[in-house]
Amino acid sequence: MGYAVIMLLIVFLCHEVSSISILPHKHQTISLLKFKNTFTIDPSASGVCQIYGQKFYPKTSSWNTSRDCCSWDGVVCDNITGHVIELDLGCSRLFGTIDSNSSLFQLSHLQRLDLSSNNFDNSQISPEFGKFSSLKHLDLSDSYFSGQIPYEVSHLSKLHSLHLSTIYDSNKLRLTTHDFKSLLQNLTQLRELHLNGINISSTIPLNFSSHLTTLILSETGLYGIIPETIFHLPDLETLFLGYNDHLNGYFPKTKWNSSASLTFLNLNYVNVSDNLPESFGYHLTSLSSLALDGCNLRGPIPESLSNLTRIEYLDLQYNSLNGTIPPGMLSLPSLNTIDLSNNHLSGPLEDFKSNSLISIDLEGNQLQGHLPHSIQNLVNLTWLSLSFNNFSGRVDVSLFSNLKQLSLLRLSYNNISLTNDNNVTLPKSLTMLELAACEVKELKFLKSAKKLWLLDLSNNKIQGRIPDWAWSNWMSSLRDLNISHNMLTSVDSIPLQLLDTIDLRSNLLQGSLPIPPNSTEYFFISQNNLTEEIPSSICNLTSLVMLDLARNNLKGAIPQCLGSITALQVLDMRLNNLSGNIPTTFINESSLSSLNLHGNKLEGKIPQSLTNCKQLEVLDLGDNHLNDTFPVWLGTLPQLKVLSLRFNKLHGPIRTSRIENMFPKLRIIDLAYNAFSGNLPSSLFQHLKAMRTIDPSMGTSRDGGDRYYQDSIAVVSKGFEREIVRILFLYTTIDLSNNKFEGHIPTIMGDLIALRVLNISHNGLEGPIPSSLGSLSLVESLDLSSNHLVGEIPAQFASLTYLAVLNLSYNHLEGCIPQGNQFQTFENNSYEGNEGLRGFPVSKSCGTTYAVSGQLDGEESNSEFLSDFRKAALMGYGSGLCIGISIVYFMMSTGKPIWFARIIVKLEHKIMMGRRKKQRRQRNCRRRNNH
Repeated sequence: MGYAVIMLLIVFLCHEVSSISILPHKHQTISLLKFKNTFTIDPSASGVCQIYGQKFYPKTSSWNTSRDCCSWDGVVCDNITGHVIELDLGCSRLFGTIDSNSSLFQLSHLQRLDLSSNNFDNSQISPEFGKFSSLKHLDLSDSYFSGQIPYEVSHLSKLHSLHLSTIYDSNKLRLTTHDFKSLLQNLTQLRELHLNGINISSTIPLNFSSHLTTLILSETGLYGIIPETIFHLPDLETLFLGYNDHLNGYFPKTKWNSSASLTFLNLNYVNVSDNLPESFGYHLTSLSSLALDGCNLRGPIPESLSNLTRIEYLDLQYNSLNGTIPPGMLSLPSLNTIDLSNNHLSGPLEDFKSNSLISIDLEGNQLQGHLPHSIQNLVNLTWLSLSFNNFSGRVDVSLFSNLKQLSLLRLSYNNISLTNDNNVTLPKSLTMLELAACEVKELKFLKSAKKLWLLDLSNNKIQGRIPDWAWSNWMSSLRDLNISHNMLTSVDSIPLQLLDTIDLRSNLLQGSLPIPPNSTEYFFISQNNLTEEIPSSICNLTSLVMLDLARNNLKGAIPQCLGSITALQVLDMRLNNLSGNIPTTFINESSLSSLNLHGNKLEGKIPQSLTNCKQLEVLDLGDNHLNDTFPVWLGTLPQLKVLSLRFNKLHGPIRTSRIENMFPKLRIIDLAYNAFSGNLPSSLFQHLKAMRTIDPSMGTSRDGGDRYYQDSIAVVSKGFEREIVRILFLYTTIDLSNNKFEGHIPTIMGDLIALRVLNISHNGLEGPIPSSLGSLSLVESLDLSSNHLVGEIPAQFASLTYLAVLNLSYNHLEGCIPQGNQFQTFENNSYEGNEGLRGFPVSKSCGTTYAVSGQLDGEESNSEFLSDFRKAALMGYGSGLCIGISIVYFMMSTGKPIWFARIIVKLEHKIMMGRRKKQRRQRNCRRRNNH
């Protein structure tokens, strides 16, 4: 009886265990299938899976009821309970959304969840993720989530790794400062934290898990100071804090993490502003990758870095490091990539004693000496960039001919001469070759280079024509060709299958314009001697973005069809012999941002179709024969910064329309040498907003313009015509000279406080100079000459401390010339033709006259003394009273009458009293002007 009971009990228990096992499978199968059915599969999807070589396929395609869910791709179950504990759907091409009602959240026993590299269509991360209480690994990275990361994620107290990074969709996910601190405070078991590209915008808290091995917080908007405690985390192996431009940091001078386990360190563009400490080479001996790009590092590279025998990747580019490259650094046994470019390193290159190097970038330094012959032993090398240094001597092609893996070679702008004494060729593997200014004379060494897609042979000594074999070799691959600044006479065989960019500037090309392939986007052929008409077939280049035909002798009309190329951004045909009318076919879809037709023989009117070019920034139609009135309709162009119409036959008054926002960004307007008449256009000056505001960034250096092309324009500044490059960033100019304007100078011109150059000379202007022009605090060149201006020079001009050139000649000005600051530097020619002006530097005195004649203290008068006194006084006037008197005294003590010393004190007193009277008069004048 007892035996039977026991057997029944065993059967019952087995049944129950079986039921427990079967029940989860059934419910989980339903939940997983529901989850699958909320998505579609995107066959064209791509992501970081491909970058990292991971398999990219739809795992859910194997999910069906014919198999146990625990055997499905990406699904792992517990062997005892049968619960789904792992779900890996990374790189599964899923497209759809996950909301709070998703059946995913019914899998409550999950310990590992990977949904990375899918497309969840900008859905938010649900707070329901916080209910996976057993979760140890959560990866939602690069899956196009957006919005706020929920606070509930910090409830996952068992998490060992949290991956929320985003590469392709940076900063669409946000994490508040409070939630960031809670995350770090509550997840005490955390080993890995990946938040790359998340918008955190916070300082870095101090409460990190002591178990952390990986901390990735790049491009998260962090700011403030990096706490040194991060560098002391005992098990830290990977630390990425790069691309947080407002984050500052200081390296530990001695101790780093206690176990010396740090393997990957990336602080790119974190502001360190410090020397690299010797401690790097003594305490970070496990480093495999060190990236400190753009950290404002200075000083020498410490020699201790040569101790990093495990390092594979070293990036110190774009810093201010100086001195020599430490001995042995380029021969570290594991080093495969080194980038020290754009620093201030000097000295020679040592021999390479290891062939592990794959990539070397040392360009943009001051390295010197000969290239080491050991380069030819770097058999694994794929990238060698040595441009913009001071290397010298003959470099034979054979130095590189055996580097069978070499893909990129840059030697441009050194002091080397490339030779081919051994008559060899460069490796077939080359795809990018830059040899600008290397004294290249012939191209035979390129016969085997059939994979090139970028070739720069500019600034060399290549003569004649490019051989046919070259075009044949490059036909299938070449996309970017620069052979500018050579002595080529012909390129008439360019194959039609070739090139996105071709640069033939500054050669000796003659005859007709060669037409590149239809696919060409950038075509530069300026500064040659092309003499024929522009063929209409140029308009077949419908992909053109930039067309530069400047400085040739091209003749005939501009093809009308050029105005219809919608992709065209830059059209430069200045300084040719083009005639006829400007094209009238500019269309609404136009991308044109720069149109320069300066220095031709164009006639007729300015086409109103230019108003369709809403992106137009630069318009230079100067030095032509255009006959029109002022094109006020150009004021509707919202981006126009530069307008030059000088040296034409434009005429009539300048009237403005009733449009409220005219010329909102105009910074240069040049209407000189026309026949404009009437009053100066006050209504126009009222609209020039960009000239009424000083932009503090305008004087700073910018990387403006395209790699090949930068806008330029002829500007008369400081009395000379000069070609200004990058004009959009540097100059603010009004030139209305040599017209027929009349009436008074408008007071409102004083509101244009950003002006650097103002020229309204050679007109018929009358009346006084408005004192408001004294508000032009940045003006460097001011020319009001050859008008009919009357009255005194405003005393406010003395405060113009940037004024380098002043021309007020040939007016009817009178009174005292202001003194002080820049006015001590101007010579007579600034004032000639104004008979009523007095004071320095003209010969007439100003204010109280201090005559010394007849007898003084019983001594004889001395006309020679008077002459010397005047000279000495003028020499010292601008330097102050004491220096002036000292000069006089020096002259007298070297042979002049001794009695003069007795009147020094009296004379000094008189001059001081005279200056005080003058200052009172000037203050009274200012009060009258203000009232």
